[in-house]
Amino acid sequence: MAKQQTKRAPAAEERDDSFREKMVAINRVTKVVKGGRILGFAALTVVGDGDGTVGMGKGKSREVPVAVQKAMDEARRKMAKVSLKNGTLHHAVIGKHGAATVLMQPAPTGTGIIAGGPMRAVFEVMGVTDIICKSQGSSNPYNVVRATLNGLFAVRTPAQIAAKRGKTVEEVMG
Repeated sequence: MAKQQTKRAPAAEERDDSFREKMVAINRVTKVVKGGRILGFAALTVVGDGDGTVGMGKGKSREVPVAVQKAMDEARRKMAKVSLKNGTLHHAVIGKHGAATVLMQPAPTGTGIIAGGPMRAVFEVMGVTDIICKSQGSSNPYNVVRATLNGLFAVRTPAQIAAKRGKTVEEVMG
């Protein structure tokens, strides 16, 4: 088994170089059993490439580092591409998940990321530099991240909208 671990270590280091990783939340959970309490940890992470690709992962374990590693691995597997326009979104969008609702609006260059906790982590790893956001309803990090991703995956480029309507990009934008 030691040989397998040494083979995996360089691959993990290579992946760390190409991806931005952020830990959003760690939750300590307790299971009460006959003999006492069993502590466990749940980690929520987001991973991105800094160029519009982002993924979310959750991991559970008895130890924090193992939970974080599981979450990072899941986030890498679930990465998806979001189309960006000069470091911001193409248009305003609302994302929902459960009781969490997030409003995301494109912003002019130099504005920065105006967003709270879990949403900020998502934008930093995916390479968004200018955006204005508001989170309403639930502040549960899991639901806020999911709502953010739902909204981001709903963003359409002018080319996609033009193709759907059977028009040219100039007709749609004009």
